[in-house]
Parts: sequence; C-alpha cells; structure tokens
Amino acid sequence: MIQKVSIQIAGVELSLETGRIAKQANGAVVVQYAGTVVLATVCCTKEAVEGLDYVPLTVDYNEKYYAAGKIPGGFIKREGRPRDKEILISRLIDRPMRPLFEKSFGRDIQLVPTTLSTDQMNPPDILAILASSAAVCISDIPFNGPIAGVRICQVDGALIVNPSTDLIDRSTLEIVVAGTKDGITMVEGGAHEASEEVMIAALEKAHSVIVEFCTLQEELCKLAGRTKLPLSPNTVVLESEQAIRDTAYPLLRDACFSDSKQKRHSAVEQVKKDLEAQYADLLSDEKQLKVFNALLETIQADILRSSILNEAKRVDGRGLEDIRPISCEIGILPRSHGSALFTRGETQALAVTTLGTVLDEQVFDDIDGDKREHFILHYNFPPYSVGESGRLTTGRREIGHGNLARRALEPMIPSKDLFPYTIRVVSDILESNGSSSMASVCGGTLSLLQAGVPMKKPVAGIAMGLISEDERYAILSDILGEEDHLGDMDFKVAGTAEGITGFQMDIKIAGVSAEIMRQALGQAKRGRLHILSIMNNAIDKPAPAISEFAPRVLTFKIAPDKIGSIIGTGGKIIKGICEQHHVTINTEDDGSITIYARNTKLADSAKRAIMDIVSDPELYKIYNGTIKRITDFGVFVEIMSGKEGLVHISRLSRQRIRSPTEVVREGQIIPVKLIEIDRLGRLNLSYIDALESSQRSNREVEHSSRNS
Repeated sequence: MIQKVSIQIAGVELSLETGRIAKQANGAVVVQYAGTVVLATVCCTKEAVEGLDYVPLTVDYNEKYYAAGKIPGGFIKREGRPRDKEILISRLIDRPMRPLFEKSFGRDIQLVPTTLSTDQMNPPDILAILASSAAVCISDIPFNGPIAGVRICQVDGALIVNPSTDLIDRSTLEIVVAGTKDGITMVEGGAHEASEEVMIAALEKAHSVIVEFCTLQEELCKLAGRTKLPLSPNTVVLESEQAIRDTAYPLLRDACFSDSKQKRHSAVEQVKKDLEAQYADLLSDEKQLKVFNALLETIQADILRSSILNEAKRVDGRGLEDIRPISCEIGILPRSHGSALFTRGETQALAVTTLGTVLDEQVFDDIDGDKREHFILHYNFPPYSVGESGRLTTGRREIGHGNLARRALEPMIPSKDLFPYTIRVVSDILESNGSSSMASVCGGTLSLLQAGVPMKKPVAGIAMGLISEDERYAILSDILGEEDHLGDMDFKVAGTAEGITGFQMDIKIAGVSAEIMRQALGQAKRGRLHILSIMNNAIDKPAPAISEFAPRVLTFKIAPDKIGSIIGTGGKIIKGICEQHHVTINTEDDGSITIYARNTKLADSAKRAIMDIVSDPELYKIYNGTIKRITDFGVFVEIMSGKEGLVHISRLSRQRIRSPTEVVREGQIIPVKLIEIDRLGRLNLSYIDALESSQRSNREVEHSSRNS
C-alpha cells in the first residue's frame, strides 16, 4: 500500500513516499523536492551475532547519470567505483546515523541512497539524508531516530535554508547540519571568515528545520512503520567482574597517565596481559575474554573522563585549554615547489605544494555538470603513522579528511586571474595522535606560502573535544586520539585570525546546548590564534618568487575575434608555436591567452609569436623576416605569421643585379622595412642592408671629397 506525507518548503512540496518501489527491502522511501528525487533502501542480514562491540553499518550513496539526462564520459559507459562526491555524501549520512543504531542488534546493515532524478538546482545530498533516515525508521531495524539534515547558507548577509545551487555558489557560509529533535549531532561545511556569532545563529536556524523534518518522518512511521526486530544483547556474564574491576582500576590509572602515546599503549597492554594471566582460569572462553576486554576499555574511559571532570587533568598532563608543543619547518624538500613539516605533539604532517598548468586542473564529470577545480588537496594516512603495518590505500576516511582540509584553505586561495596556476597540496601524515586533518590545514598553509602562492591570509585549525556528565562538562582544546575515542564530541574548527573557514563536528550524545557551542567556539578561537602566532614565526607572507623548478605562466588578452587566427586550421598554427618554443598554450573564448613554459625566455618568445599573428603591420617598422619565395622580380618575405610582403629586386641592392639569388637565398632571415601598404593591402618592403650599404657608400664618397 502506497503511503505519502508532505510539507511545503519555500512554496515547493517536499514529499516522502513508501510502498511503491523496492518493496522487498526492509525499508524503502522515495523523497522528492521539485525535480530532484532520491530513493533510499535499507536491508540487514537474517542472522544476528551476539556480543558485537560495533555497528556493522555500510552506507553506499550513488548517483545515476540518467538522473541528469547524461551518459557517463570516458570509454566505459557504466557507473563504476564511487566518486569522491558520492563518498563524501555517504559520510554525511553515516556519521549522524551510526550512533543511533544499537550495537546489540548484531546484524550487518546496508543503506543504499540513490539519486534517480536531479533538476541541478536542488542538491540531492540533503534529500538523501532525509530518505535514509525515513527508510530505517519505517523498517523493522531498531533505530533511535529519526534524524534529518539541512543546508544553511549565508547569502548577502541573510541565512537561507536549503538554497538552490546558484545561491550556494554565491554564499559566504555553507554548512550541512544533521541532528535529532533533541539536538545537533553533526556539522560539516566552510565559510569565508564567518564569525562565531554567525555560526551559532546558523546552527540554531538549522535545528528548527530539523525538528520539522523529523516530525514528518514520524508521521510516515505511523502510516507505514513495521514492528522492530529483537536485539541480541550479550548474555555472557564475566565472573568476578567486581574483583577484576577493583584490581584493574589503580593499575590502569597509572598506565593511562604515561607521558606519550606509545608508553601509554604499552603500559595498558602490559596491565591487560598481567590481568589475563592473573585471571586465566576465568578467561579460557573466548566470549569471557571479549567481555573482559570491554570491561577494561570501560574502566579506561571512566578514568579519563573522571580525571578531566574532577581534576581538570588530561592523560598527557595538560590543562583543558593547553595546546601541545608545535614546531614549523619550511622548505625541507630541495626540489618541491613548496614544502613544510608541521608537528604538534605526536601528530606530524608533511605538506607539499606543487604548481601546475591549466592542463593539470581536476575535471569533474557528474550529474551536477562538468566543472574544473584549480585547487586540489590530497590527504594520505599511511599505517606507519600509528606504528602499524598495512596496505597503502585511499579510503573514505582519507577522502573525508582531505575534503575538510581543502574546504578550510580554499577561501584563502587566490583566483586564477590573480595566480594562474593549478595548485595541488599533498598532506602525508607521518605521525598521528589527534587531529591530523587540522595539522594538514596548518602544514598546507605553510607549504603554500613557501611556494609563493599569494594566499589572502594564513589558515590554522584545531580539534576540540567535550566530556560531559549530567550538568557538568569540560571543553578540551587540541584533543588526543584517546580523548576523541572516549569523549562526547569531536569538533574541528579552522580559520584565519578574523574568522572561520572550515568546520566539522560529530557529537556522540543526544545534543549540545547553544551555550556549550558558544564556549567551544570561543575556546577554539583562542587556540587557533595561538597556533597562527607560531606559524607566523616560521613564515607570515608568501615567498617573493615561486620556485625555479615551477613552470612559468604568462597571461594576456587579445581581441576575441583573433583567437581563430592563432589556432589555425585544425590547430596547426598553435601547435606549431608550442613545438617551436617548447611551451603549452591555453586559449579562452574571451580572448585570454595563457602560456606555460619552463622559463621566462621561452614564454616571452611564444608571446611575441602570437602578437605577430594578431598585430597589424606598421609602416616604417623594421622586421626580421623569412624569405619564403624567390622570383625574377624580387623576393617574398614573411614579416609576421601569415603576412608576407615583396622586396622588389631594385630594393635588394643599390647596385644592379640580374637575379635576387646574387644577394639572398630562400629561408634566409633578413631585416626589412615596411615602406608601403598599397590600396589593395599589399606590403612593399625594402632590404635594410641595401639601404645601409647605399648610405655607407654615400658617406664614404663625401668623406673622400672633403679630404681631397
């Protein structure tokens, strides 16, 4: 039976429908807003596994090219591996939903949101979040939702809910906010130096819309909701649990407060081994051992949280607002265009900037339409950064962290008009213990400045945390990996000294109040300013010149109607210039010409060749021309590309000659002066050497006469 609910958003119907398609899934919902349609399905495995300590959730958002009336580009015409955009939207759905599933459900869960239609005006990502939550809510899978997402943009000073793509392009702040009726649980976005007050206002506005979307899902659940499947709670009881707890607590407390990550890890592992040996007779069963390990992790969380809340003491001995020691080194790689090593405590990022040409731009082919990006940031997290071995892969985490760092830096990157290079930053994480994405922002800024990129302002980032219990809470600056794992919030803020440029937040509890957010943003700003001051000591402005190993770029404009003459039939002329001068040339319809060369000399020579083509010959100007043809009555000389003139035999020499070959040969380059443009536009030239020879002879005759 088809069930449907809807509301009006900005005068357009937003509808949720179930019961028409994909009826064999545990839950399926179609969301439509204007011309954008998203289907979300959810399924789970038949059998439950008892005692799982994680939620086996997979979110696979995908976009069909037919949604936009397109056929995939390239040789293969089938949608293939997920693109970065699809992975990022999958993460937007996964992060707010995962904490609301019960670990004790014990079954693999797969969410597949699919964009079936797009009007290319209303982005499908917000609808995908809504459809995914609704599909789970009406299914038989236990879920502590619903959740909803909303996009908030600031355009011309006003905060707009779920704007169209043209407004998004004009916005100075863009964030995607997700949450429940009780509060916000996830934020992702960027801004052009937004103030903390604007960010708070945007979050508050977003939550009011989230409540409406959650209410709409509840209405659909009343019409089409299914009875939930049972949970599979762990029935294994750890014998002597209290005795183990009493023994483990003081040992773990000492181990948890060692002065480095490796020492803490080794000390905790040693405590586990000692306790396993001490209680070996109770832990012979694998299920008992699993419960034992879970108990020790719970004790560690209790120790960390109580120490912070009761003593304001963190595992590495810092206070709540203290930032770990920071060092900044620049220019550490001899051949790269820009490089920096940013180290904060036990987190270290090697950031390298490479400058390229327009041919190096990132090209995107998706349902939003083809587009190009001249600023690229790639983030790598090799296993050795945490002292482990494993495969070198680029997973969803790497793509998500890289996107956050890119969004934080992008508002400060110069436009192509001001700096006509493609810019690629690679952040390789060499060590990790908390907030490697923010280290990538800091290292990225340093390497960009060292490469001579004229950034508008330096950008730094910091990760914040939250520990809460009832009415008490503590906000942590520059969190460690343990504080992220065992805390209630991971809150990353990047920006300049004036405002926020990148923002990401994940909350593991029901929600946080506006007052906590206000305090966290204020504390983050103080930390950001501290980090910026250290970075500025290393480098506070762009290098005066780009690397000698970077390509040279020369940009200028000609009349748009002259572009064809530069390109030539089948691109023959422009290819010839590129080959002759060893350059790459890019032309635009508006008359913009960009020349990429290894050095300035090659770029200048290619520009002269282009200007020769588009410029009109000037009377009485001297040109170095190439003899193209020799006839009985003179020679034809090419003085500019495609422009030839005649040097009559009488103007090749002051003395009588029978044939031009007595003076010149074909292919010879000779200096000529344009002495006439006749009424038919023909060019008449004179050989300069002949004129100079005549003038020299006349001077010699005059000199001889005076002497006599």
